[in-house]
Amino acid sequence: LFCYVVLNMSPPMSSQQLPPKEQALFKRIVKCYEQKQFRNGLKFTKQILSNPNFAEHGETLSMKGLILNCIGKKEEALELVKKGLRNDVRSHVCWHVYGLMQRSERKYDEAIKAFRNALKIDKENIQILRDLSMLQLQMRDLEGFKETRYHLFKLRPTQRVSWIGFALSLHLTEDYELAIRVLEDFRKTQNIEAYDIESSEFLLYQNMVYREAGKFEIALYHLESNKDHIYDRRSYLELKGELLMKLGRNLEASHVYHQLLARNEDNLDYYNLLEECLNLKTDDDVQDMEAVRRRLYLYDEVIKCYPNALAPHRLSLSFLPAHMIVPRMEVLLKKLLRKGSSPAFAVFRILYRDPKKVFIMENLLMAYVDSLEKCSRFPEETEIEAPCTLLWLYYYLALHFDYLNKVDNALMYVNKGIEHTPTLVELYMVKARIYKHAGNMVEAAHWIEEAQSLDTADRYINSKCAKYMLQAGRIEDGIFMCSKFIREGLSSVESFSEMQYMWFEIECARAYRKAGQYGESLKKCHEVERHFSDIIDDQYDFHNYCIRRVTICSYIQLLRLEDRLREHQFFFRAAKCALKVYLSIYDSPSDLGTGIDNAAQNGTSSRELRKLHRKQKKQAAKAEQQRLNKMKSNTKSKQDGIVDECKRQPQISAEKLASTSQPLEDALVFLRPLIQLNCTYPQAYFLGFEVYYRKSNF
Repeated sequence: LFCYVVLNMSPPMSSQQLPPKEQALFKRIVKCYEQKQFRNGLKFTKQILSNPNFAEHGETLSMKGLILNCIGKKEEALELVKKGLRNDVRSHVCWHVYGLMQRSERKYDEAIKAFRNALKIDKENIQILRDLSMLQLQMRDLEGFKETRYHLFKLRPTQRVSWIGFALSLHLTEDYELAIRVLEDFRKTQNIEAYDIESSEFLLYQNMVYREAGKFEIALYHLESNKDHIYDRRSYLELKGELLMKLGRNLEASHVYHQLLARNEDNLDYYNLLEECLNLKTDDDVQDMEAVRRRLYLYDEVIKCYPNALAPHRLSLSFLPAHMIVPRMEVLLKKLLRKGSSPAFAVFRILYRDPKKVFIMENLLMAYVDSLEKCSRFPEETEIEAPCTLLWLYYYLALHFDYLNKVDNALMYVNKGIEHTPTLVELYMVKARIYKHAGNMVEAAHWIEEAQSLDTADRYINSKCAKYMLQAGRIEDGIFMCSKFIREGLSSVESFSEMQYMWFEIECARAYRKAGQYGESLKKCHEVERHFSDIIDDQYDFHNYCIRRVTICSYIQLLRLEDRLREHQFFFRAAKCALKVYLSIYDSPSDLGTGIDNAAQNGTSSRELRKLHRKQKKQAAKAEQQRLNKMKSNTKSKQDGIVDECKRQPQISAEKLASTSQPLEDALVFLRPLIQLNCTYPQAYFLGFEVYYRKSNF
């Protein structure tokens, strides 16, 4: 659970000193804790505490509590740690252990206070300073983090971690000048060996600081002068192109993007940046034929160099006028149909923004299907096509008409495809998709189930089938379908939570809300919220690792991602569902999820719904009992026969959530992050209005 800890035992200011024999035992306790030999550690603590003279020894009591916390006995552990601290309040070990306990409970503010108290006693304890700096970074106390890293830098000026950690703290507080000086002084002391990945990562990080400081000329010089020692060639070329463009040297930048296209000819960003370098960007609505010809010449040259690339074909079709696209469209479309490429529609979707191009595409497709059905040839061609060409044309036409909301035509062509080849899974999936877009989820679930039966080993189809079943209100069937890919011996609900199946939990929450089972719906929403909290807490493991391994560029990106993590659409979907449920509970507290309104809509009586709810509760209780029985039968772990229960989180009670007496206050758990992050979802603000209006917080 905890990082590697080295505790300096019995500092001079401790009020309780151990004699040499017990001091040796105490050192063995610390070693057992570090090596996770918890049973031996408890045995040694018992030997010290069984002596009447040391029965109240604070540091030993604290270490015993720390070990008990690692084996899941949290309440007893906390009592022992507090008792140890009371018995020896002048021991930095007791304060350090108390801070570790608070950190394990995610009480980071209390842990920081404990570490600061420990440092008042032992001001130069390296491990406590490191733990404090990581917690300060976790809580984004950047000024405190800078102060702590500076203290570590002064204590260990010969260590690489001290230099990089101090430079990182300066970078995060936007003190770029001093950060640049620290990094440059450190670089001068290093001897770069052949193919040194860590040195390469350090140079990329140093270049990042130059760029964020706005020193683009120096950043480009630094990049070029160290190019032989930067082994991530893609990052080197991308940074070089970016810097050249910022400096206005667009022609040189265009050569760089040509090199990048040689590495990945289907990267759309490279094409957009290349057009920007060559000043070819124009408004697609403005038909400047000279600009169109220049852009077309560029893409024709790229197609000659990379004939198998799809991106230049797609992009050239996007800006060409409608009357010029037919020859190019035919070449690409025939190639994809003959190849049997299922993503063909995704390739041409970029054209569907222009009604004229859609009209041309539809006429072309209808001409193809007429010719292939009559003589198995494309129009004006003599070569006989393989039967699968017509099959994939049916598939494309079904997607085409589905996109245009022409349900009858889409169903006609997908049925022709199924009649042609009844074993093609993609056709059944498209048919389910058509019914879904038409609003008939029951029929959609039926056809996706047919697709799943044709390929039971495909996890993607299995997941799609479970999703459609949940959207059709078949909750039990959806859970069973998704449970086919979990480990044997685990309950499905427990396994889904461990694997963080957020899409599945969100769909379950929506299905339960529609069925009127508000408690179960809120439980799933809170599980999603817990996953996001876990992801934020998990970044703690990277604070020390990334500095030590010098993967700083990726680490900076991680920190910035974590700061806006709850902008993710999964959190918004869960929050949206939870807010609607809480508003329903507030408006109709007497229902409490009996689902009377939904029962009327679905043709199900409230009595049947209550019966179903009782059945689901029994099944959940049975699954929980099986889990507990399994835990009892596996009481011996690989480490001294002790099961580490620290990572197992308490179960969320659906009944307590549904019977809340303050639904509007509970709703703020989901609403506040969306408002604070200024999310881009308008519906979040509509729901926020509904909540605050009911709270009379005008």
